[in-house]
Amino acid sequence: MKRIAVICCVAAVVLALCSSESQALVKREPGGIPAFFVGCCFGIRVGTQWNEGADLHWREWSALVPYWNIVLAIWNGADCYSGIKAHDWAEKNGANWY
Repeated sequence: MKRIAVICCVAAVVLALCSSESQALVKREPGGIPAFFVGCCFGIRVGTQWNEGADLHWREWSALVPYWNIVLAIWNGADCYSGIKAHDWAEKNGANWY
């Protein structure tokens, strides 16, 4: 029963933080509970960008999945090794995430 309650709580937090379909930065008040959870789960860089209106990329969300996060870390490392920059990601995925 506790497991189901935890899964429901995690699902509620994830759904509350899901990005919209627009590619523009979101106008939101900096700080608050969503920013707290983003900072705790994803780190200070992502938390501060959340406060500026950027949404989370699917790669950041999927890092919460056990075992998949190991594969994702290797994938991210390979992309960084290839020399990709944040501006390249912004051109490819839209300014909403970077």
